[in-house]
Amino acid sequence: MADSQCTFECRREPVELIASHRDRLVRALRGSAALIAMVGLVSACGGGGGGDASSSSSGSGSTASNTSTVTPGPPGVGIHKIRHVVIIMQENRSFDTYFGTYPGADGIPGVAGNPGTEPCLPDPDGGCVRPFHDRNDRSLGGPHSANAAVADLDGGKMDGFVEEQKQGMRGCAQTFNPACGNGSGTPDVMGYHTEADIPNYWSYAKNFVLQDHMFQSDASWSLPSHLYTVSEWSAYCSLQGDPQSCRSAIENPQYPPDFSRQIGVAVPTDPNYAWTDLTYLLHKNGVSWGYYVFNGSEPDCESDAAMSCAPVSQNAKTPGIWNPLPYFSDVQQDGQLGDIKSLSDFYSAARTGSLPAVSWITPNGRVSEHPPGLISTGETYVTGLINAIMQSPDWSSTAIFLAWDDWGGFYDSVMPPAVDDQGYGLRVPGLVISPYARQGFIDHQTLSFDAYVKFIEDDFLAGHRLDPRTDGRPDPRPDVREDALQLGDLSADFDFNQTPRAPMILPVEPQTDLITPVSTARERRAAGRTLALPPSGPLRSFELRVMAGQLGITQSELSRELASGETLRRIARAHGVTVAQLRRAVQSAYRRQTNPLVP
Repeated sequence: MADSQCTFECRREPVELIASHRDRLVRALRGSAALIAMVGLVSACGGGGGGDASSSSSGSGSTASNTSTVTPGPPGVGIHKIRHVVIIMQENRSFDTYFGTYPGADGIPGVAGNPGTEPCLPDPDGGCVRPFHDRNDRSLGGPHSANAAVADLDGGKMDGFVEEQKQGMRGCAQTFNPACGNGSGTPDVMGYHTEADIPNYWSYAKNFVLQDHMFQSDASWSLPSHLYTVSEWSAYCSLQGDPQSCRSAIENPQYPPDFSRQIGVAVPTDPNYAWTDLTYLLHKNGVSWGYYVFNGSEPDCESDAAMSCAPVSQNAKTPGIWNPLPYFSDVQQDGQLGDIKSLSDFYSAARTGSLPAVSWITPNGRVSEHPPGLISTGETYVTGLINAIMQSPDWSSTAIFLAWDDWGGFYDSVMPPAVDDQGYGLRVPGLVISPYARQGFIDHQTLSFDAYVKFIEDDFLAGHRLDPRTDGRPDPRPDVREDALQLGDLSADFDFNQTPRAPMILPVEPQTDLITPVSTARERRAAGRTLALPPSGPLRSFELRVMAGQLGITQSELSRELASGETLRRIARAHGVTVAQLRRAVQSAYRRQTNPLVP
């Protein structure tokens, strides 16, 4: 969008969007979505549709009741064989971008043998752009605000992606501003990746469950999506700590200070998320949980060596758009801030077999796959996480739900169903990985992140919902999303009668056809200034401490990994960084130690 438009979008009043966007979103969804919603309703009522990668035949388990009267069975029976749910949330990819050519999935029409006519989306500079195989490791993406969602959907035509990206590339430089696109040149929002590009993600799909109708809960950007993941709502609250003062806000539920600084919006106070989130019910019922934050920065920019916006430090103690729970009133009132932890704590819990019942894992900018982050770096990071879970004593009772928080402006061919005035949003990849997950199964049910909350409630909370009428902490949310008629049931992705599946440990650095971006001259000069670690030889405590901080793990954990025979390069790669970056961090720390005036 034009510069003036971007500035307006970034600065609009928190509640201004509600009525205007709601009306346009509902109009956009209703027409083409009516049929899809009916299909979703049939799917939800009939137990869900699915098939394996080589067949389109249906085959799913029975669906559990979606009411708050479910009585849980004893541990080890049915859904209750799952004692640990891990939600891994990555960033900004549509389903068609990653799995649009996956055999048997509802992918890009007319491409890779899929039925239908290949789309050609209008280009404002003339002609049209067809889907193409994009081997670039670094993507640009497009605008992914609430307004961009409406434009991309275009009333069900699904043809606004190219125009939105080209408009977004004019005048907006902040890479994490959802109203802005990045870069210039070929509109890569029409690009898709194949198995050769993202082999581990396709391996998980082939051996476990791929969900080809997983929609983000809201038709907007990262912050509302992360709010929905933990609370089933995105709202703006006018009175501090008062749930009844909250009203739906799909675009700006109040920016955290870190993000508002990046887009030039003054926020006088911290966000006031006063409505009820899932941790309230978990805490009330004695169910353990953890929200794990990968130390690093958020956001990053076009280039690590030539940043056009200042990165903001991210860790468990710094709330942000990917770590919103510290701003929830009930988390503060329940004394649960300590359950928001560093990712290193998750690795420790996995290793010792002490995972909480519910875990959310949020990335840092480098490993998030959010443009301009590298796809390969994100896949390496996710593989390392899943390997750690599979090697844990808790693997036999764990379900991993892997998804991407929004579509990132990338093309998708499926119109989302309308559930209310906030969504659903566009389709994103979804994977289920568990010893009880079906093998090579494609789940065709209509799903959203609401299904994660529903599964957790059915497994650990006797089916009780985030329902103002029953949860003991009422707020004015417009609906109980977990009970939406079109929402499928994740229990269909499991066979609790099968012999538990063995771990499938994948290489964290798989062979890939992705093309690594050419470094800029400034990046090459920075790399040329990189020095060897002082001193040479075995790492000393000082270097271990600095490197561990960069990796987001403890010094003792890094020491143990090195002692086990792991190379520093492999450890670094698994955590989304390079040895060169670790060396630079140590060099910088040495300089600061010897000269306090060095920044």
